[in-house]
Amino acid sequence: MKVGSQRGSQSGITIIETMFAAFILIVGSLAMVGLIFRSIALNNRNKLESTQTMLSTSIAEQINSTIIGSGQSSLVDCAGTTHTIDTQPGVGANLSGEDIDFTENIAADATKNNYHMDYLLRTPCNSSGKLQGLYDVRWRIDKIGRGTPPSDTDTQSFMLTIGSSLKGRTKGNLFFAKPVTIRVMSGNEQR
Repeated sequence: MKVGSQRGSQSGITIIETMFAAFILIVGSLAMVGLIFRSIALNNRNKLESTQTMLSTSIAEQINSTIIGSGQSSLVDCAGTTHTIDTQPGVGANLSGEDIDFTENIAADATKNNYHMDYLLRTPCNSSGKLQGLYDVRWRIDKIGRGTPPSDTDTQSFMLTIGSSLKGRTKGNLFFAKPVTIRVMSGNEQR
C-alpha cells in the first residue's frame, strides 16, 4: 500500500494553457471594442447623411412650392438667417456628372447668390440650441424636354439637382459622410 498520493500527468491546468486562454480572451475583447467604436462612427455618419438628405429635400419642397422660373422662396435656418431660393432654370451650382460640384467656389459668383446657402443647424432649432453643424447646400434647376410636333412648344418640366455637405468635414476616416445629391423632376407640360 502506498502512503502518499501521486498526481497523474494529465491533472490540472498548466501555465501555458492559462496564458493561451488569456490571449484568446484579450484578442476577442479587443475585437469587440473595435466593433463598438466602428458602430458609433457609422451611427454618426448616418446621422450626418440623414441631415444632408433632409436639407436637400427641404430645398426641393421650397422650389416645388413656387412657379419655377418666375418665383422665389425662402428657408430660415436655426440661427434665424433667411436664405432666398431662386428658381430660374439654367442657373445654379455646377454639376460634376450628375452630382453637385462642391469644389466650385460658388460664393465668388454673384449670379449664383440665391442658389446656395450655409445652413446652420442647432438642436433644438433656436439660437441657444447645441450646434450640430454648418451645411453647404447648393442647387441647380434645368429645363428638360421639348414638346411634341406639330406645336413643338417647350415643356414646363424641370430637373432639380440639390446637394448638401457638412462644412469642414474631413475625408478618409470613419466619420466621413459624402455629400448627398438628390435629383427630382418637377413641373408638367404646358397645354
